[in-house]
Amino acid sequence: MKIPHAVRMLGALLCLAGAAATAQNKPPTKPPSKVDAAFMRANAAKTPDWPSYGLDYAETRFSKLDQVNASNVKDLGLVWSYDLQSTRGVEATPLVVDGVMYVTASWSVVHAIDVRTGKALWTYDPKVDKAKGFKGCCDVVNRGVALWQGKVYVASYDGRLIALDAATGKTVWEKDTIVDHSKSYTITGAPRVFKGKVVIGNGGAEYGVRGYVTAYDAATGDQKWRWFIVPGDPSKPFEDASMAKAAKTWDPSGEYWKAGGGGTAWDSITYDPELNLMYVGTGNGSPWSHKARSPGGGDNLYLASIVALNPDTGKYVWHYQETPGDNWDYTSTQPMILADIKIDNKPRKVILHAPKNGFFFVLDRTNGKFISAKNFTEVNWATGYGKDGRPIGVAAARDGTKPNDAIPGPFGAHNWQPMSFNPMTGLAYLPSQHVPLNLMDDKDWKFNENAPGRPHAALGWNTAKFANVEPPTSKPSGRLVAWDPVAQKEVWGVEHVSPWNGGTLTTAGNLVFQGTADGRMVAYNAKTGDKLWETPTGTGIVAAPSTYMVDGKQYVSIAVGWGGVYGLAQRATETNGPGTVYTFAAGGNAAKPDFVQYRMDKLVQGVKYDPANVTAGTYLYVSNCVFCHGVPGVDRGGNIPNLGYMNSSYIENLDKFVFHGAAMERGMPDFTGKLTMEDVEKIKAFIQGTADAIRPK
Repeated sequence: MKIPHAVRMLGALLCLAGAAATAQNKPPTKPPSKVDAAFMRANAAKTPDWPSYGLDYAETRFSKLDQVNASNVKDLGLVWSYDLQSTRGVEATPLVVDGVMYVTASWSVVHAIDVRTGKALWTYDPKVDKAKGFKGCCDVVNRGVALWQGKVYVASYDGRLIALDAATGKTVWEKDTIVDHSKSYTITGAPRVFKGKVVIGNGGAEYGVRGYVTAYDAATGDQKWRWFIVPGDPSKPFEDASMAKAAKTWDPSGEYWKAGGGGTAWDSITYDPELNLMYVGTGNGSPWSHKARSPGGGDNLYLASIVALNPDTGKYVWHYQETPGDNWDYTSTQPMILADIKIDNKPRKVILHAPKNGFFFVLDRTNGKFISAKNFTEVNWATGYGKDGRPIGVAAARDGTKPNDAIPGPFGAHNWQPMSFNPMTGLAYLPSQHVPLNLMDDKDWKFNENAPGRPHAALGWNTAKFANVEPPTSKPSGRLVAWDPVAQKEVWGVEHVSPWNGGTLTTAGNLVFQGTADGRMVAYNAKTGDKLWETPTGTGIVAAPSTYMVDGKQYVSIAVGWGGVYGLAQRATETNGPGTVYTFAAGGNAAKPDFVQYRMDKLVQGVKYDPANVTAGTYLYVSNCVFCHGVPGVDRGGNIPNLGYMNSSYIENLDKFVFHGAAMERGMPDFTGKLTMEDVEKIKAFIQGTADAIRPK
């Protein structure tokens, strides 16, 4: 049997209320009640603690600590490791204040850890219904918590915002942030807190939702304001003037509001207290295809943009759209950094941003004016940006009637993994990548129509795109790039063995730390890129590290757990382990936790099937299974197993897993009502038929 190339390449390259806390140890005497605006300003001066997701309001991830530096980083050793008791992706940056670490694992579970001992103080599990895991595109991850005046704030995967007592982990208040539970809204991002408000966005643009950001009173949980990112049904009054303005850039003949429009702000939010502005990175269009959602064209505001809002009122102030008429899932949700730099020998207050589309942007953050943009990796959708700040597009990339390599593809030239900026070197440290993907418009797409062969359509994906109708010709890559935002050029780079490497941390000790997909924590010389230290972590790293002082000693911590959308079906390590926090300091000599080999049985064989069912099974597999399990036997699996390497008994009894199966407790969807027994037999034929086709003769 010849495997359909579209399916082989798709799988090989794609994978796309609360519970009481348990007190396990006496908490330190000083919970972080002091975290407020004054504390944030004071901590930013010397950065002894790591009190927020990006360290400071500007989210520079630049630590001013230099006890660990380029000359002695080789002395780092493991002080302790902590089992997060998770098997899915871990994307959180550990926050540390007064010797207490707050970090999240998959399924939005919060852990408070005593840094001095590495022991749990308390844990909090929001008890997300794991049967609803399919409602998110990109693993059941969480990027961390926020701290403010004695509370810990976490946003759960199912869309709740929860305030916990920082000393005990007990619930203080809980709010449902979702406007419409009939839609597949999720939250994976870390909340941000400023001016006494907790701000959170959401995800779900692949599924047909309308994005928004909401601010809640940090003390009470009362909603203070909400700003929608894209316009709603034009037959109804718009929420504000910004939505009326945006609607002029959408074609109503496409009835864009029925598929939500997208724009979900699922990650980056920053704040400038001097300007009293908050900045939101917005997401991709829903559906991906520009022609499908807005047939007459238009920029489709405020997709793929940076938007400045008044944090007191949520009112729109300005925007800059990085990808007008988004057509490739080019979100602008990637972490942004606020910096003060000199351009043409004049001080400028800027935003540094490297979104999915492959260009590094420098914007004036006072007014949103374009300063410069230069591609930091290969791109084929635009040749550059004009002085007007608009991209110079390539017609073939937008055509959609024929297959075309998207460079970068929907995984992005830079995804959510945070970059950092070191004002001492003047460089930004950026996890760059390319995952090849070929795209073509699905001209017959209809919202929520489940048709075999439409990727993940059975579980709610609405992209209006086909993937890999022809095999991509580009090659996968992963790199660490040191980028000069003034000269707009690469200063040094490091090649990695795989895409999907972790976020970065840079320090006054002339260091850059990054975890890698192949299971290493590495320190580089920030000026030269020379590798100075590394240690194995067993499992691939996707999160970013943090560093802080406790009792006069500098520590570096990283939360490890392979996952995210790429990590569901792909990996670059042979070993595996549970989600784990590793904490390092000079002279540490603790034993590392055990690493285990990924379980992979021999290529499945012996499952009886009708060869005539293989083609139909191919299309059913694409629309139901491939994003998570990959192609049987072709891929090796990520944090979800590849079905081509399962014991034959699993495949023979596949119906017992897809219909109210035991794996639902681990996030497996229930396909009752979506598949029939006849469909399952066809999928089994595809799995075994593919394995037979690739088995060495």
